[in-house]
Amino acid sequence: MTTNYLARAAGHRPGSNATATLEVVIPVYNEEADLEKCIRRLHEHLEERIPFRSRITIADNASNDGTLAVAHRLADEIDGVRVHHLDEKGRGRALKAVWLASDADVVAYMDVDLSTDLNALMPLVAPLLSGHSDLAIGSRLNRSSRVVRGVKRELISRSYNLILRTSLRARFSDAQCGFKAMRTDVARQLLPLVEDTGWFFDTELLVIAEKVGLRIHEVPVDWVDDPDSSVHLLDTAVKDLQGCWRVGRALATGVLPVAELRRSLGREPLVAGVPHGMIGQLVRFGIIGVASTVAYALLYLVLHPMIGAQAANFAGLLITAVLNTAANRAIHFRRPRARERG
Repeated sequence: MTTNYLARAAGHRPGSNATATLEVVIPVYNEEADLEKCIRRLHEHLEERIPFRSRITIADNASNDGTLAVAHRLADEIDGVRVHHLDEKGRGRALKAVWLASDADVVAYMDVDLSTDLNALMPLVAPLLSGHSDLAIGSRLNRSSRVVRGVKRELISRSYNLILRTSLRARFSDAQCGFKAMRTDVARQLLPLVEDTGWFFDTELLVIAEKVGLRIHEVPVDWVDDPDSSVHLLDTAVKDLQGCWRVGRALATGVLPVAELRRSLGREPLVAGVPHGMIGQLVRFGIIGVASTVAYALLYLVLHPMIGAQAANFAGLLITAVLNTAANRAIHFRRPRARERG
């Protein structure tokens, strides 16, 4: 069952420390130089553009510069800003801690550099507040997105998402865009299963959500790369690949309780007795069958004048049978095994 939080949010004013409809988390580590500019710009946007009560939480994960002092000063000066300090590093650790403790209807996060245009925030959270979707992500790889970044980062991003599609059969387009949101009731059930505390946190969360049948809404974003970003690309890439291996193994061995979580979230098949994905599988079987029949007819017509009716019939049946088997194995028999294990 879904809940429409938009009606409940009607009449609420943004910028209050009372119970919020939306809580936006800014995870930071040694960001004393950029933090104030980010928080003031985000607060102004929430006040002017978001028509319901919202809150900003600065999640400081073990900064050793003046970040925490700046965060506390901002919380004292700006209504609707608070601070959560952790003694250990890790963006995923910070998000998990704040999201699990949140009393808001929807939790979100964005990177402190605000690389993503804030005008995408309302489209990001609206499907969650309406109850239609469970998670929402900003996508830099959507055709209508406008992105400014170097060739190196573009190549790494697209390569990583290709790896996710081939190794974990992920369908979401952009795992690592620092602009995401989810319903808090869903977060409380998913987050205990997410093990990563660093940059792979996003990917692991999305893979689990997708495997249990949750709806992931994607929003095309305008995104400008921060040339001063502190993210170490090589180290992050290695840890992401290790995370893919760990999650893939957990899905294959049944360590992740996907079936149980699907039941608890109400994501079982709409028709009793019809397994998840069965209808789509039947449709694909039908399409392959029709394509095979058309291919056989064309082969027969082409080969008949050259080798005769009997030989053309035999050749057409043989070729289409091989192609039919290959297509069904590629489309059907691999995916179901991955789903059953996961």
